[in-house]
Amino acid sequence: MSILKSNKILLALVAALMIAPLALPIAGEFGGSDDQAEGVIQEVAPGYEPWFSSIWEPPSGEIESLLFALQAALGAGVLCYYIGLRHGMSKRKD
Repeated sequence: MSILKSNKILLALVAALMIAPLALPIAGEFGGSDDQAEGVIQEVAPGYEPWFSSIWEPPSGEIESLLFALQAALGAGVLCYYIGLRHGMSKRKD
């Protein structure tokens, strides 16, 4: 199998993985673990009061998701930079 053919197959698989969640009819709530934990705490200890509250609440769930994605991208960028730096340093020694 040629490299070009295997790349086309992989590209088709990636496209299918990206399109499948959009095409499948999924009904339900996508709640986070924080919401689930709050429900369990209320069941176990109904009188529980949190120690502190958030300094700033994002105006919408979309902005909260955006900030989370930016945080993940920044972390991945720093990690990849470090890995590339170490790889370059090891190549220089050889």
